[in-house]
Amino acid sequence: MKTLTKQIKSIIIVLCALVFLAHGQSIERQVIASSGNTISNSTVQLDFTLGEMIVGDVSNSNVMLNQGFHQGTIQVAITINPIVYLKGPLSGSLMNDDLRVKNYLPTTSPYSDNLTCNSSVFNTGGTSGSGLDNDNIVDWMWVELRDANNNTTAISRRSGLLQRDGDIVDIDGVSDLTFNAPSGDYFIVIKHRNHLGVMTENTVSLSEVLTIVDFTDVNTPITFGTNAQAITVGTNNVFAMWSGDTSQDGKLNYLGANSDVSPVRSQVFGDPDNSVFGGPPVANYLSKGYFASDVNMDGFTAYLGVLSDVLDIRNNIFSHPSNSVFGGPPVATYIFTQQLPEGGN
Repeated sequence: MKTLTKQIKSIIIVLCALVFLAHGQSIERQVIASSGNTISNSTVQLDFTLGEMIVGDVSNSNVMLNQGFHQGTIQVAITINPIVYLKGPLSGSLMNDDLRVKNYLPTTSPYSDNLTCNSSVFNTGGTSGSGLDNDNIVDWMWVELRDANNNTTAISRRSGLLQRDGDIVDIDGVSDLTFNAPSGDYFIVIKHRNHLGVMTENTVSLSEVLTIVDFTDVNTPITFGTNAQAITVGTNNVFAMWSGDTSQDGKLNYLGANSDVSPVRSQVFGDPDNSVFGGPPVANYLSKGYFASDVNMDGFTAYLGVLSDVLDIRNNIFSHPSNSVFGGPPVATYIFTQQLPEGGN
């Protein structure tokens, strides 16, 4: 009997405490969770916790408890407009889009993310068929956002599509390029399958607000390294990414081991269609298709003749400003390495 009396007294005490808490003070946000915080900007404040996923609400006349998983970081897509020229197909202020015209462009990216676009993106005038010729697609590109504290570490990377006027756009062929990464400062890297890659010399502040990153302007150079891009001479002097890395090793090499000439020769002589009346392959054959050995990106790999891709490689080596031994004339054996920090990430 005494035990029952004690239990009744305990229940009465607990009920009194609950009544006091319910009526004697306000109840603030209280959640049992592993962590939490408050984030805000000029218009919104968000109180969050990291807990369990939503399982429902528990409530009575005085209190409602929301049980759930609240996300503490609101991540928006970074939006950028990188602008580059590829020296191989560049003529004046536009690049040729011969690979598109000849239906050689693949709808799946040649880079590691294997992004796929609709074939209509390669229409003349873009998906709609009524856009500007300047916006016709030239080729696939690779873009990286690298860590502000370590320019060899990629935080986010993806494929994009290059328009004739130098804009790199999303896989719909028209929209600005987006990355699922937090706003912040990044080095921006651009790569292409047979051109030397480039990177911004300094970090660029990126957010959901569109940022233009122009690698082509000779008046305000932003490229990391020494002679990292070619300067085209003509009516419009612009920077353009060095062409001719057919071996895809990050180097321009005309003569010697791992020469970029070798893949051109191999593509031409190894083409199964290179035969005259069933005879042996010939050196002046034009190998048609989408190949890294096609330096000027006209849809043909040419070893000899006026369309020769070997001449492009040779001219780039001999015209490269860094090609000089003790201030003397350029040499055929010079090898230029892309000005791009790489750390094996």
